Amino acid sequence: MPGRAPLPPRRVLLRGMAAAVLAALPGLSGAQASLPAGGAASLERSIKAAFLYKFLGYAEFPASAFADAAAPLVIGVAGADELAAELARIVAGRMVQGRQVVVRTLREQEAPAGVHLLFVGGDDPVRLRHALRALGAGPALVVTESQQGLQQGSVINFTIVDERVRFDVSLEAADRNSVKLSSRLLTVAYHVHKGAP
Repeated sequence: MPGRAPLPPRRVLLRGMAAAVLAALPGLSGAQASLPAGGAASLERSIKAAFLYKFLGYAEFPASAFADAAAPLVIGVAGADELAAELARIVAGRMVQGRQVVVRTLREQEAPAGVHLLFVGGDDPVRLRHALRALGAGPALVVTESQQGLQQGSVINFTIVDERVRFDVSLEAADRNSVKLSSRLLTVAYHVHKGAP
């Protein structure tokens, strides 16, 4: 079309929208300063890691999810080692709801026992099914980045919409996993599914 400017490359779009995405949840904008200046994949990974950390502040776990009052909040990461390293850097020395935050990288077929937030990276339905089966019925906030993540049982699923990192939420899965999500989190979700997605 005459007079229409060409669209900028993906990396420029992702960098340009980083502030808006990171500011979507109150208090998340502080993570922006620590984002690397690398490529689009690195920036996307950093944004997702920052969101995972912030999700903990908007999730309420039952007391039975912790061994005692001093027990940490544990984030387990499967299938995304680089994201786990970025997340460990973000949470270092930080507390959420009066608890230390610990990141655990889960190896292939490792059970996510004792995990409060489980992130399953990639779009491998077999890995996700195994992780959910191994997780069992314990209280956990399961986050994915799979096309069918919510349909397979995750509570939150990352999606890219117009070159932006967004997320969808399944309230049914949250209830099933005994996790209460803050209404403030739901207001910034791209889609909130009350029944089966």
